[in-house]
Amino acid sequence: MGSVLVAFSGGVDSTLLLKVAGDVLPGEVLAVTAAGPLYPSAEVVEAGQLADLIGVQHVVVANTALQNPVFQKNPPDRCYHCKKELYASLQKLADRRGLRQVIDGVNADDAGDFRPGLQAGKEMGVRSPLQEAGLSKEEIRRWSACLGLPTADKPASPCLATRFPYGAGITAEKLARVAAAEGFLRRLGFLLVRVRDHGDLARIETPSGQLSLALERAGEISGGLKELGYVYVSLDLQGYRTGSMNEVK
Repeated sequence: MGSVLVAFSGGVDSTLLLKVAGDVLPGEVLAVTAAGPLYPSAEVVEAGQLADLIGVQHVVVANTALQNPVFQKNPPDRCYHCKKELYASLQKLADRRGLRQVIDGVNADDAGDFRPGLQAGKEMGVRSPLQEAGLSKEEIRRWSACLGLPTADKPASPCLATRFPYGAGITAEKLARVAAAEGFLRRLGFLLVRVRDHGDLARIETPSGQLSLALERAGEISGGLKELGYVYVSLDLQGYRTGSMNEVK
């Protein structure tokens, strides 16, 4: 494959990919993280720290998806439009740096979910070594633990646009409110939590093992989220699950 640019979010998948790429291709790897309203700022900072730990050069680029009127309308193929622009930007950067291939952390499990962004990657010639190797999320976590990576048990952290029902317009202000709400809940002890934004209603998803904590601190949670502008605060009794917004697409 030769020299590579790794689309690097700092999650469990792309961190394993970056570690292996850095070991196999020393000096020929560039980690690139997208920043902007779609991502909590702490995630971007952590990505830089992980790249430093692995020993790979790290660059941050702006994600401009919110400037796209189609993306702002939040259609079901929202991720396609975001990824298409992002991968085009990464390919230009790879060309300027003389890097032969853009790669990402898509894994073998991702094909089983509704992920229109995968099509954008294929169209842009992005390769997904973890998927090509047939590695599942569970296997990636095991390999990460074997290599001593701090992300082995890191919860998934998809972009903040996934917190909105399809068709609900996305703005920087709405994204900031969701980021603040989830940050508030994490400070209360919720390690894995999603705030699904339904306008005036915040629907909280957290694993079933933390539902009792949510009920114990219901008053504090409700007050904190109402201070952010939500009128109603609800707890989803089905608990946290990936792709829950696809249930209402």
